[in-house]
Amino acid sequence: MRIPPFTVDLGDGFAIALRESWTVRPLAALINQNLDRLRRWEQWAHGEQTEDGLRAFTRGQLLAWVDGASLPCVILHDAEVIGSASARIDGYNGTAEIGYWVDASFEGRGAVSRAVSALLDRLFAHHGVARAEIRTGARNVRSRAVAERLGFEHEGTLREALPVGDQRQDVAVYGLLRQSWRGSDGLLSV
Repeated sequence: MRIPPFTVDLGDGFAIALRESWTVRPLAALINQNLDRLRRWEQWAHGEQTEDGLRAFTRGQLLAWVDGASLPCVILHDAEVIGSASARIDGYNGTAEIGYWVDASFEGRGAVSRAVSALLDRLFAHHGVARAEIRTGARNVRSRAVAERLGFEHEGTLREALPVGDQRQDVAVYGLLRQSWRGSDGLLSV
């Protein structure tokens, strides 16, 4: 597989790259391989998963990226797609909401933490973001651990705020301010 032009090296074979048309097929296959896991936490995973649907979503995300409203990325390992890490950017309020997931075989290997760290570096330095948020199922221990590991503060829990399938889940809300971020270089970002 070719290395895409918009890539951030995360070390140890990991990278993030802009979500583009070439990512649709491998990402669709990965979603379908992980569908049971994703359906535990993600409402979008309960819909029909097709390449055409993912292609349309990717196009929309790229248009939002051009408008400065999104930073849609895939997580790579040795140039193969292993997950997704993206941010929705609210330029008016200077905030971003980060979402992520990774293939089961890469859980616990630092891929998501590295990817989110790189997104935060870019959001705080180049997108005018003053505050980043992670919202996750309150019982999603792995996702909450990513937020906590990166220095996000748990700011509260929204009761039954997330519909997932035919259930409603509590949502843990984590926040990180630009002045609190210690970037991937370990230095306080200002």
